[in-house]
Amino acid sequence: MTSDQRSDATPRPDLTACDREPIHIVGSVQPHGFLLTLDPASLAIAQASANAPGTAAAGATLDAVFPTLVPVVRRYLDAPPDEDGAHYLRTVTLDVAGVSQAYEVAAHQVDGLVVLEMEEAPDADVDAGLDALTPRLRAFVQRLRVARSVEDLCAIVAEDIRHVTGFDRVLVYRFDRDWHGTVLAEDGNGVLPSYLDLRFPASDIPVQARELYRRNRLRIIPDAGYEPVPIRPSLTPAGKPLDLSQSVLRSVSPVHGEYMRNMGTGASMSVSIMVDDALWGLVSCHNRQPHRVPLQARNACDFLTQIFALQVSARERGAQAEQRLALGAVQARLLGFMAEEDSFVDGLLKHPDDVLALANAAGATIVTKDRCRLIGTTPAEPEVRLLHDWLSARTDEAEVFSTEALSELLPDAEAFADKASGLLAISVSKKYASYILWFRPEVVRTVKWGGNPVKPAQPDPEGGPDRLHPRKSFEIWKETVKGRSLPWSGPEVDAAKDLRNSVLGIVLRRAEELAAMSEELQRSNRELEAFSYSVSHDLRAPFRHIVGYSNLLKNREAANLSEKGRHYVDTIIEAAFSAGTLVDNLLSFSQMGRNSLNRVTGDMNALVEEVRRKTMRDVAPERTVRWEVGSLGRAYADPFMLRLVIENLLSNALKYSRDRSEAVIEVGRLPPKDGEAVFFVRDNGVGFDMAYVDKLFGVFQRLHRVEEFEGTGIGLANVRRIVERHGGRTWAEGRLGEGATFHFTLPLREDGH
Repeated sequence: MTSDQRSDATPRPDLTACDREPIHIVGSVQPHGFLLTLDPASLAIAQASANAPGTAAAGATLDAVFPTLVPVVRRYLDAPPDEDGAHYLRTVTLDVAGVSQAYEVAAHQVDGLVVLEMEEAPDADVDAGLDALTPRLRAFVQRLRVARSVEDLCAIVAEDIRHVTGFDRVLVYRFDRDWHGTVLAEDGNGVLPSYLDLRFPASDIPVQARELYRRNRLRIIPDAGYEPVPIRPSLTPAGKPLDLSQSVLRSVSPVHGEYMRNMGTGASMSVSIMVDDALWGLVSCHNRQPHRVPLQARNACDFLTQIFALQVSARERGAQAEQRLALGAVQARLLGFMAEEDSFVDGLLKHPDDVLALANAAGATIVTKDRCRLIGTTPAEPEVRLLHDWLSARTDEAEVFSTEALSELLPDAEAFADKASGLLAISVSKKYASYILWFRPEVVRTVKWGGNPVKPAQPDPEGGPDRLHPRKSFEIWKETVKGRSLPWSGPEVDAAKDLRNSVLGIVLRRAEELAAMSEELQRSNRELEAFSYSVSHDLRAPFRHIVGYSNLLKNREAANLSEKGRHYVDTIIEAAFSAGTLVDNLLSFSQMGRNSLNRVTGDMNALVEEVRRKTMRDVAPERTVRWEVGSLGRAYADPFMLRLVIENLLSNALKYSRDRSEAVIEVGRLPPKDGEAVFFVRDNGVGFDMAYVDKLFGVFQRLHRVEEFEGTGIGLANVRRIVERHGGRTWAEGRLGEGATFHFTLPLREDGH
């Protein structure tokens, strides 16, 4: 195949023009019958096709022209059918210019008019009524019941409709999601070429034509070379063109007539396949020569097709029900797994096979702003991050998103199409942009088209860009389709949606449990704070008394005490002093949760310098301490509490670096992050094992023996409590023998402090 070469100066055809063509108001009918529009009250003729016999013209009455039709029309008006569309009334014989002619009469109503259509009936020896077709219909129903697949159903309906109509070829044609049609079954006599398994582009049947197929299930063109018969006058009494959507004689677009001739067919008929009120496909009939099919035979075909459509619907619903049951069992297992874990993520990660089975996917990932967990065959983490950011930025973000052609929506995804041409995504949290994604790999396949789908029409060399001609070639045109996966089925998408609801239910339940626990903890904390405050406050005086009286005993009665006695007194003084210090720290710790915050903006360098001078007073003169204090800027905090934070951190740094020949203590500020000011205190002391980092900020938690380094184990707990009351965070990093770094953050004000 070669592409057409075209100059940029040549006007290009508007290939969407067919989509806008008003084919339902063409103003003409086919010549194998005639049309009248009637006033339903008086039965006066409002319009008539130009081939209407005798005096049938606008202004005449039906009683004066065709009196035998009057009772037929009256019965129709007295008991109109429930369904829209043209309905066969009966076959009547009309005397036209002394010649008797049988007509099949059909009627429907539109825009306040009765549209009466008389189609010439076949010869009397042709009996295509439903009574004659009853044995065939019974056999047809029986064959449908035992058919094993939808393709088998299609083959049966194609065979039976060709038997009823006598067409050379009958195709059963199914639409896909993009409205391309694929021929699933064919029955023919060999006169016309086979189109089995070929695909036809959506442009062959424009949008408004598909709408007509949905509204009017039957359409026939007995002779593709017919001359249209105009309707006179062209406008209804309401002053607008007559809507022929439900007409059995409606003339077709000139483009469609030419399409038929290009296909080599002299006659065609189509029956719409409606499954669950949606256009599923068509039964398309073709004949090499002009070919008439009686109205009743066409109605029989419609009846056959409706039975077929019910079977298709039942098969598809049954298949979907089986799939829903299977996926429902997987989803139930996952729900149990998630409920057993503290985090739903753990429940999914521990059962990867079920996660993949839920959507019949090759890979999956649970991705949040901070973490990415991969399951099965997936794109690399940076590529998953790309998808996460793309999904988060979509303005039309839905709870569930699916596509079988990801690279068509996100061109960058072409780089990993072999792993993720198909994407199914559920949003777990929109606030924190969390998703569960499933992936399907690319399935490269060859599609056989009935002609080149890229060039659906050619411009008219004489008529300019506004006149279109349909394509002329229907030879097999093969295309290799890449960048697409197998499509996600409805049950698979629903299973993902149900999993999302389960996850949200678990998260909500955990949130409620945590809220209840938090409320209980707050109450307990208040009681503990009150208790610790009361106990520590009441214990301060006894411990001071013990220290005071022990010192008096040591100083005044020293001469009367033995060496061992003096040792006992020193031990009492040391223990009571340590206990008093512990009580003071406990009192301070309890006050941290009781005192209100009085925030002001202060100079951090001035505060650190003041605390540094104070802590250095207790440092032995022979120690060498090198201080490295950077530019700390200003902070918005309670100055009293912030002083305690700095005191604890600097005291710790001095204490745990005292064995170094030169202690190096650095105080600095990092660039702001996420609206927080980040400060740190670093030393080159003994450090700690990161395996125990979670113990550092707990009350009475120590990583070193008290014999090595004095302390009560409350200082860092105070630091965390103060910082968290300000809305900040604390964390630490260290290595044994190499020092430690303690970080804390404070929220920034709008002015950056």
